[in-house]
Amino acid sequence: MTQEVSIAALLKAFRSSPGFVITSHARPDGDSVGSALALAEILDQLGRPVHIVFADAVPLIYRTLPGVDRIRIAPSVSAVAHDLALPVIVLECDGIPRTGLAGLEGRCLINIDHHASGRPFGTLNWIDEHACAVAAMIYRIAVAARVRITPSMATCLYTAILSDTGSFTYSSTNAETFALAHDLAAHGANPSQIARDIYFSNPASKIRLLGTALSNLQCDGPLAWSWVTNNDMETAGAGAEDCEGVVNYLISIDGVESAVFLRELPSASQFRLSIRSKGKVDVAQIAETFGGGGHRSASGCTIDGPLHAATERILTQLRTGLC
Repeated sequence: MTQEVSIAALLKAFRSSPGFVITSHARPDGDSVGSALALAEILDQLGRPVHIVFADAVPLIYRTLPGVDRIRIAPSVSAVAHDLALPVIVLECDGIPRTGLAGLEGRCLINIDHHASGRPFGTLNWIDEHACAVAAMIYRIAVAARVRITPSMATCLYTAILSDTGSFTYSSTNAETFALAHDLAAHGANPSQIARDIYFSNPASKIRLLGTALSNLQCDGPLAWSWVTNNDMETAGAGAEDCEGVVNYLISIDGVESAVFLRELPSASQFRLSIRSKGKVDVAQIAETFGGGGHRSASGCTIDGPLHAATERILTQLRTGLC
């Protein structure tokens, strides 16, 4: 049985359980990492032991976040949290498969999400697609719980919001977003240091791969697209996290309304797509047609190759969306 809940109901659930597991989606980003760490601090202050389990490693640019060593990387939640009675708080996911973790079936799941593609798959569900980031929802929990917003918590939440709003450029950014950023800075988040950690701490492999991606750039009126292959990844010595943000260079082109970046996956003839829009196209809706999801202006999905076929499929959808 699923149930839509309020913050008050979430807090009641938090206080009634002896402990929790926190997880988020595979290939974690700034919002998933920062929100998980901040929520763990909230539960610490409520006297509830916490395990944080991710299927994939934390990207390099987020490894300076306070408390990041609490995050365990494992293929199954049971490998870290053996007590099957512990509820699992799932952040930013539209279903169990999105976590990449085994061992979640049959557990009590608390689902907290802000994506337009969010689904009430949990026992308890709080989905607010108007929130600029899940971190904004975690902040509201902290305020409602009357816990102390520590400098470390503020740092994690600010990092999450900065990254998930595209540096305050996405349409979800509004006056409330900046008020929240102001409050987090007042509680100890250092905006300039956080920006340096995110934007000026890239490995050389990421810059080499970016050069390849930009050399593959194609434009057709309001559309821009690019790609990298497995060979490109190997040549650059790059990993999946080095592809984060490449699509933002494409959408930054004057006159481009929608952009897509395709990354060939190593396991099969498939491509992981990062899709962006300046507002005319609802890319979340398009991503959902391929089994993905996200936000109206920033979404992702995985589709079958080969490259030419994958490119034509997504461009056809984007062109339709622009009509």
